[in-house]
Amino acid sequence: MDRWKYYDIIHQRHSLMNPVDETKLERLYDLLELKPNASVIDIGCGKGEMLIRLAEKYDIKGLGIDKSPYCVREAEKGKRQRVPQADVRFLEMDGAQYKAESGESSHLAMCIGATWIYGGYRNTVRALGGMTRSSAFVMVGEPFWRTNPPREYLQSEGLSVDSFGTHHGNATTGESEGLRLVYTVVSSQEDWDRSEGLHWSTAAEYALAHPEDTDLEELLARDSKERESYLRWGRDTLGWAVYLFRKMR
Repeated sequence: MDRWKYYDIIHQRHSLMNPVDETKLERLYDLLELKPNASVIDIGCGKGEMLIRLAEKYDIKGLGIDKSPYCVREAEKGKRQRVPQADVRFLEMDGAQYKAESGESSHLAMCIGATWIYGGYRNTVRALGGMTRSSAFVMVGEPFWRTNPPREYLQSEGLSVDSFGTHHGNATTGESEGLRLVYTVVSSQEDWDRSEGLHWSTAAEYALAHPEDTDLEELLARDSKERESYLRWGRDTLGWAVYLFRKMR
């Protein structure tokens, strides 16, 4: 089954494709205090919700990049409906291949839940830092281990202990890359439950509405496996946070 089709189906009820509460994010948006026409780039932008929110709030100049054609289509639709006059555009491409124009740098560079694009969290923090100007913001969303992960969980998900760090480790990684941590938004178990539950309900609704889809068996099998993994291990083991850093020089 096409991976982007799968993610599109299970995220039909999500505006943000991560387990983060939108009310908590509003506090983070308030802290940014971006000037009109501030340049913002979002690598792995999903449906473009964060760029659209920032365009509504601050009238920013935004660029969103995502490999999923489904996400880019939804992002462009959201832009047309909510901020049609905004200077926000979306590109369907591998974010790691994006090269800023000579002399271009951003006031805010983001990668929320897609650090695999750069081969991991530290590489992502470093890459985003390189896209920003002095005093700009770097924002990264990333899981973290709440507890030592059970071996069975790692095997089930194809992970290793090194796949993620701790919450403290994620914070200090940014500091070691020359950035200053200024805020974190940490998801609660309720936030996780809502996000995961929407995956399950949407997969079931899609299956009922599209019995002719030849991908249904794989869709439901994958959804069942992920549900079992979350309920048995993930809910108590894996956390999620958005880290906001400031470039101090």
